[in-house]
Amino acid sequence: MSSVSYPSLAGRPVLVTGGSRGLGREMVLALIEAGASVAVVGSKPGAALTETVDEANRKGPGKAIAVVADVADYAQCEAAVLAAVDAFGRLDVLINNAGLGMRLISESFNTEPSRFWEADPEAWRAIIDTNVNGAFNMARAAVPKMLANGFGKVINISTSDQTMVRRGYSPYGPSKAALEAASRVWAQDLAGRGVDVNVYLPGGAADTDLLPPSVDKKGADGNLLPASIMRRAILWLCADQSKGQTGGRYIARLWDEALPIEAAAAAARSPSVSKPVIM
Repeated sequence: MSSVSYPSLAGRPVLVTGGSRGLGREMVLALIEAGASVAVVGSKPGAALTETVDEANRKGPGKAIAVVADVADYAQCEAAVLAAVDAFGRLDVLINNAGLGMRLISESFNTEPSRFWEADPEAWRAIIDTNVNGAFNMARAAVPKMLANGFGKVINISTSDQTMVRRGYSPYGPSKAALEAASRVWAQDLAGRGVDVNVYLPGGAADTDLLPPSVDKKGADGNLLPASIMRRAILWLCADQSKGQTGGRYIARLWDEALPIEAAAAAARSPSVSKPVIM
């Protein structure tokens, strides 16, 4: 954990979708430890959501609330944002972390590439609805509140470049490519309005439920990052130190906590390109 101080996070209201487990849980707990107030959004009630919020409140009493919302449903997203505003007075940061992965298509996708023409159309639709439309729904509900306050941050959780176009990873990979393209557009739409939009990703396969359980659990590249790697840059992305930094893509694996904060951020940011190259 970085020893850098982020005083602006004291009491800062943050909403994290998919916050009950995996990458989301790690970011929730890191933010709570830094003093933020967090609305932890889960798609359904259950032990994971309750346990994460309980642990968060042990670390920061009264700092976390549980919110149940399916991000694919815009009305539920509006209700989630209103719940956060009602609890905390405003909403400063939205972290779009909720996501569905390839296990919905095939439980063996990471060892035997799935074929898009054999995918269940309902599973395909569910992944797109959550990973692409869900991020839009939450941003659509949250950003007007941020604009009214003259300040806000939207952080969209993505995946590695290779995964976006990896054989057998459709539609998960393409859904994240769409999310990154949307993030770039949103950053331009919001330029000069006080609301920053950035993308954040682990930098490789992470140890979450998106991968099938296995005694030798690993990603397609043969590696596996701990979910806790997401703690590295999330505080900076949510804090005033990153204010005005927008349209960036930050990789947790490349964030060096031994470096001064500005140098760590620069090293973790992907080089900007004038036009994304897909094919």
